[in-house]
Amino acid sequence: MTARPTRRDFLAHTLAGAAALSFAGPAGAAEPKILFGACQGAEKAAAMKAAGYDFVELGVASLLLPSAPETEFESKVGTMGPVALPIRSATGFFPGTMKLTGPDVKIDEVLQHADTCFRRAKKVGMPFIVLGSGGARKIPDGFDPAKARDQFVDICRKMGPLAAPHGVTVVLEPLNKSETNFFNSVAEGIGLVDAIAHPNIQLLADIYHMLREDEGPESILKAGARLRHCHIAEKESRTSPGTKGDDFRPYFKALKAIGYQGGVSVEGKWGKPVEDELARALKTMKEQCASA
Repeated sequence: MTARPTRRDFLAHTLAGAAALSFAGPAGAAEPKILFGACQGAEKAAAMKAAGYDFVELGVASLLLPSAPETEFESKVGTMGPVALPIRSATGFFPGTMKLTGPDVKIDEVLQHADTCFRRAKKVGMPFIVLGSGGARKIPDGFDPAKARDQFVDICRKMGPLAAPHGVTVVLEPLNKSETNFFNSVAEGIGLVDAIAHPNIQLLADIYHMLREDEGPESILKAGARLRHCHIAEKESRTSPGTKGDDFRPYFKALKAIGYQGGVSVEGKWGKPVEDELARALKTMKEQCASA
């Protein structure tokens, strides 16, 4: 009879994986290594590992259960068992109903939610949380954009010290204008990260959103060490790399130029069978990265 995985087994596995994937920083890096992952369910991690992926990216709501009591989260972790790949990151930090800008911001609620996520991320050995959350950060009609930016910066300044003790870095994700009306480019993100000025609040470059906004790879060069995580998908329909043949080499070249050692995670639509697309996407990314 096979022993049922325990919470201790899960934590040992995920913490070891997180240590292996820790960000060393681009400065002085002898051999920059780009890690490849995908936004998938934990049940796909074994197939991803077999294909050659380095990590899996999950969702905050499904993994960390931030609105659930601690006992429910502990139970989930205990029954989940070891995941075949390290959980490096998670998306979907704030639900759309929890506002980060505008007249309805409840700062105590926002920070309590964030603190719960940080504590639980540490427990599963996950070092990065993606702050995309387009609905949460959307500026309400008629609200002063400058004031909204100040609100967002203030919230992030308060989140940084909450994230630091748990070894978690929040990466701010630019989203294209069809998804939100605030913070739509890596270039804008540079200014936000610099204004926040906390080491645990850094930047994400989503190449899909960059393509949709006609933002070139020069923004990656300008972002430099602020950049700690990346997403990728094809421009037209957010399909996985290798589906329509998009050329991402200029962006990979920029990542290599800054000595980037973080993750590049496919976030987009998948066809069936997913296992075939996972393999094709990874092959495409590795080939384009190698030739960039």
